[in-house]
Amino acid sequence: MNRVFTTADLYDEHSAELAVAAPGLVSYGGYPRFCGRVLTVTAPEDNSRVVEALSKPGDGGVLIVDAGGSMSCAVLGDQLAARAAENGWAGVIVWGCIRDSVIVGKTQLGVFALGTHPARTVKRDLGEHGLDVSFLGVTIHPGDWVFADEDGLLIAATDLLAAD
Repeated sequence: MNRVFTTADLYDEHSAELAVAAPGLVSYGGYPRFCGRVLTVTAPEDNSRVVEALSKPGDGGVLIVDAGGSMSCAVLGDQLAARAAENGWAGVIVWGCIRDSVIVGKTQLGVFALGTHPARTVKRDLGEHGLDVSFLGVTIHPGDWVFADEDGLLIAATDLLAAD
């Protein structure tokens, strides 16, 4: 589902209802603008929970991956991005790194991350689903709504576009 919005306009209309993430993430996906209901996973240099989540139907949701801001390895690459797109995810936001950025950029998926790294994670079956995660000055709860575009990242408790 491709919904029309800008984060600037949403902020102007709903600033009291929003949390605004500080700058710091880069858009790598084929869709630089996306929104959806949040699911969260932690990925401490291990993307086992990312694989599990993106292997299930996304229903237009956005997976928030808390990789602890690690710059040591990538928790998302081209194969997982393709799987996410095939399974109906709107986007993936990574507080950490991705890899295969050129191919990810051609995927019909929104992807924001701190940066890129060529190394993949080692699978150790670490991480958890459904926790509150905090980075860039915001706390994101499972079930929140995220709105992302070229200007930034907004978090809301409800779908601000539902009435549009």
